[in-house]
Amino acid sequence: MLKNIDPLLNADLLFVLAQMGHGDDLVLVDRNFPARSVAASTTSGTLIRADGSDIPAMARSIFSVFPLDSFVGAPISRMEVVGAPDDIPDVQRDLQQIAHAAEGSPVTMAALDRMAFYATAKNAFAVVATSEARPYGCFILKKGVIFPDNA
Repeated sequence: MLKNIDPLLNADLLFVLAQMGHGDDLVLVDRNFPARSVAASTTSGTLIRADGSDIPAMARSIFSVFPLDSFVGAPISRMEVVGAPDDIPDVQRDLQQIAHAAEGSPVTMAALDRMAFYATAKNAFAVVATSEARPYGCFILKKGVIFPDNA
């Protein structure tokens, strides 16, 4: 048992997050994403099952310990809605608001079409699969640097 650690951050997820370095990508996805097959191609080959959690809860947990990359224009990528790439579903708005709150400043989110998202996700460090029921709850989070004054 640890103090001040969100209970959604289980030992496996904390281990993965701790192993990641600056610039590594973490894929955070909904229940419809082909998580097992994509995770098999990732750097670590790791799939973390976060059954019972949704995107907002898991994002809050992850962002409590995971800095987003401030050296890139868009440290978060989202999957575009097929046939309506400019639409931003509520689940994507939710994650962006949570990221803003966690970082204390606006966070830019880039859009990737479905196939580009899958290809990029396969080059990530690991995949976290939630039970999020809303479609297009699929994100790639780029890990940033923890500066001495933020540690």
